[in-house]
This record gives sequence, C-alpha cells and structure tokens, in this order.
Amino acid sequence: MQANLETVSNLERRLNISVPSNDIDGEVSSRLKRLAQTVKMHGFRPGKVPMKVVEQQYGLQVRQEVLADKLQKCFGDAVRDNNLRVAGYPKFETKPAGEGSGQYEYSATFEVYPEVVLGSVADAEIARPVLAVTDAEVEKTIEVLRKQRATFDTAERAAQADDMVVVDFTGQIDGKPFQGGEAKDLQMLLGAGRMLPEFEKTIVGMKAGESRSFDLTYPDDYHAKEVAGKTAQFSLTLKLVSEPKLPALDAEFAKVLGVTDGDVDKMRSEVRVNVEREVEARIKARLKEQVFKLLGERATLEVPQSLVEMEMQSLAQAAQRDLEARGVKMKDVPIPADILKTQAERRVRLGLILAEVVRANSLQAKPEQVRAAVEGHAKSFEQPQEVVKWYYSSPERLQEFETAVIEQNVVDWVTSAAKTQDSPVDFDELMGKSNA
Repeated sequence: MQANLETVSNLERRLNISVPSNDIDGEVSSRLKRLAQTVKMHGFRPGKVPMKVVEQQYGLQVRQEVLADKLQKCFGDAVRDNNLRVAGYPKFETKPAGEGSGQYEYSATFEVYPEVVLGSVADAEIARPVLAVTDAEVEKTIEVLRKQRATFDTAERAAQADDMVVVDFTGQIDGKPFQGGEAKDLQMLLGAGRMLPEFEKTIVGMKAGESRSFDLTYPDDYHAKEVAGKTAQFSLTLKLVSEPKLPALDAEFAKVLGVTDGDVDKMRSEVRVNVEREVEARIKARLKEQVFKLLGERATLEVPQSLVEMEMQSLAQAAQRDLEARGVKMKDVPIPADILKTQAERRVRLGLILAEVVRANSLQAKPEQVRAAVEGHAKSFEQPQEVVKWYYSSPERLQEFETAVIEQNVVDWVTSAAKTQDSPVDFDELMGKSNA
C-alpha cells in the first residue's frame, strides 16, 4: 500500500492511495472464510455452507468493506505521519487504474486547518458599558410591566401614543395596489413600532370616523424589497380609539407577577433582581460583541470552505426546526443553504480565531468556573441544587456553560490587554424601546 500527499492549494490537500490487488484479494478471502464458519443459510447446516455460495452472497459486500478499511487506515496513517489537522470531511474518489496494473487506486481530497495569525490588541480602545441599577430603573420597569397588562376602554378623544386603534387603509404605488398595502379592521398599538413611524404619526390626532390621505416613502433598506425606496399614496380611516387603563400597583398586581402573598415591597425587590440580571447580561453581550469584532479585524486567516459548508447545513437545520416549531410546514418553505453562506463563513472564521486565542493564552474553562456558571444559572429556579445536579448528571449538558466560560475568559483577556475604559450607558437605550 502506497500513499502520496500533494498540496493543491493553501488549505487543500490530495492523498493518492494505491493498494495492491493481491492485498485486497487476500483479506477478502480471509474474511469470507471466517464468515463461512458462522453464517446461516437456508438448506445448509451452520459452518457447512460452501465457500462458492458464501462468496456469491457476500463477496461484493466484504470486498467493499475491505477496501473501505484499507482506505481509512491509509488515510489515518498519512494524517498522523504528516501531522495534519483535517478540516471537515475528506472526499474519496476511485481513480481509474491502468489495465493489468494490479492496483486499486484512490484519492482523498480534503482541507486542513489554516494558520491563524492573531494581531496585537494592545493599542485597541474598548468602551466597557457600565450601569448601576437604581430605584428609578426599577420603577420604570414596573411601569412597563403595567403597560403590558393594560386593558383598553373606548375613548371619544383624538388618538394619542399608547392608544389601541382600529383602522382600514389602502395604498397604491404609481396608481397600482401592492402586497401589504391594504388592511381592514387592523388593530394596532400606537408607539409599538408595528408600522413605520410616519404611518403612526398620521393617526395621532385623528378621531374615530375620520379619514386622511397621505404619502409615505419607504426606507431604502426596508425589508420588503419590492417597495423599498418607493413612495406610496395611502387612504386611511380611523374606526376606533381605545385608551389604556393600567392595573393598580397593589397586592393583586404583585400576585400577577408571581408574588403569592401580594407583598408589593417584595415584588419591587424581585423586579430589581431581574433588572440587574438583565442589565448584566446585556452589558456582557455588548462587551463581547466589541471584543469579537476587534479580534476579527486584527486576525489573518483563510477559512476552510468545508467547514463553511458544514456550518451552512447546521444553520439551515436549526432554521427548519425553528420554523417547524412555529407550525410552518417545511416542505412548503425549503431553506436554501446558500443564503446562509455569509453568516456561516463569519461564524467559522470567528470560531477559528477564538480557538487560537484560547490555545495561545491557555484560556480553557476550569472546572470551578463551569461550576460557578451552572450555580449562577440555577439561582433563578426554586430548587437550585436540583438544577445543578441535573446538569452534572450528563456531561453533554455542561457544554453550553463551558462555551460561555471560555468566551468570558477571552473577553477578560482582551479587555485586560487592550486600552479599556468604563463608558456609562443609558438604561432605556440599553434595554430597548420596550422599556422606554
């Protein structure tokens, strides 16, 4: 058996394998003899099946198994001998052998992991978001929770922000109707952002029964490409205005939020804990985003396309599972993996960079770090110790915590190596419009 390794490109390699036919024939014969001792066939006693019958029945299958085993062994030996790190799966192909060559010839084409050159981050400037949760943020969050549980009563006044309205509208572009440009008895909450701000502003100040016509220009980056950047002419009728009625800040409201004894002070304390946890998570996410972006900008590497293709398939499968969970029949909405290529390439590239940062700086997750992460997660449950026990009952369940710890180690390392300064952040801006 001979193997010849050739370099096709920076990352691509081809292993040419040649196996003497006599080696294959001998191994096939040996396996068939062993099989004949145990095989059961109708009309013959065990161990008494003629070799010719065994060969007719199992010869092709055994030969394929022998060839596959030889190929895998040769490939594995070549990988070890040349100290190669194979990326993705090799592609095996049969090569036509010359007549009378007495050889089985194959090739295995594959990619290797690239060299990742990490740039220095010492001169980089990183703004670490900081925000201390005060009573004001707690009360603001409670108001959001009250708004989310508001009831609505019919109002005789003009519509204003936070009102629930019912409208009919029709729209045209260049005198023609367009998809999504018409609705009847559409219920919408003003200020929720369901429609474009210019659309909602037209409704503010109108009373039930009034109609208006107006022009609206869609943004150039609007998600519906067929109307992006175009101006539509709308006719709208306001049919109903309902004003919000917030629940009282009392024991009943506290019970709704899960405080069984209705203690309002206890409710505030629990809201504070939840707000602090959410603020911490969002600040960590922002800092991580900065760090990962910086590492990506400073690193140099070539991305193996075999890994990109695997990641594309993984993303497509995840999207399919998500849509199926939402009740979408995937046979009606197939997801072409190609549309995920940009995202897949970005994820693979970042993964390779992070792996090199971890390796070069010994940032692997320590057992005590993983334990702390699991216990921190378990605190939000009624029986934390049972949750911890459940995660540790299966090593696979700890993987997400190990990943999170490693990522945090990378963030900590980069922020300590770079020029990092605290940067106060606004609560509303951090939490998003829903908390404004």
